[in-house]
Amino acid sequence: MYEEMRKQLHEAHLTLEKYGLVAYTSGNVSVKVNEHVIIKPSGVPYSLLRPEDYVVVDLDGNIIEGNKKPSIDTATHLHLYRGIEWAKSIIHTHSTFATVWAVAEKPIPVLCTAHADVFGEEIPLSEYAPVGSEAIAKAVFKVLGKSGVVLLRKHGVMVVGSSLDDAIKKAIFLEEVARIAYFAQMMTVPVPLAKDEVERLYLQYHTKYGQNKG
Repeated sequence: MYEEMRKQLHEAHLTLEKYGLVAYTSGNVSVKVNEHVIIKPSGVPYSLLRPEDYVVVDLDGNIIEGNKKPSIDTATHLHLYRGIEWAKSIIHTHSTFATVWAVAEKPIPVLCTAHADVFGEEIPLSEYAPVGSEAIAKAVFKVLGKSGVVLLRKHGVMVVGSSLDDAIKKAIFLEEVARIAYFAQMMTVPVPLAKDEVERLYLQYHTKYGQNKG
């Protein structure tokens, strides 16, 4: 079941590893297909992970297919899928610079145009919640904005995408803008972009950037 999607999901995990957003067994990506969710198995190193290892569960967490235990974060993913109609893929990482902001308990201000383009808002910070439960998802809901990205206090990041590609893109850009903001604040006290300029850049990027689809 879902052999091609398992392959795509596996490639997505390798992409996150390539960009240094995950290491060893940390982090996970899931995709929602109809009323099923495909997610990485718990505790399997990326070097040993294979497409057939991914686990298919229903939206209540029952295993539909797979002979491994699903990610410890499965409950969090499922709660987000049940509550966000447009969510088709979810990524959780502990990427270094974004997690530094989460550990410092600070949202990431919009300091550069790339941040405004992709996210269109400050990256919000959730309240603290224990790992491996719906509590993280509930904390995410309280602060989730149009970016679909939240810093998990003292933990890492959660990215919600309208597709697998969208989630991957957000995860990569999040780490980039977190790194830029970190170093900028080491050099000076940077002034965030004006709200109207952030909105203008976000609209321009999401309506005019890239190739026409057709």
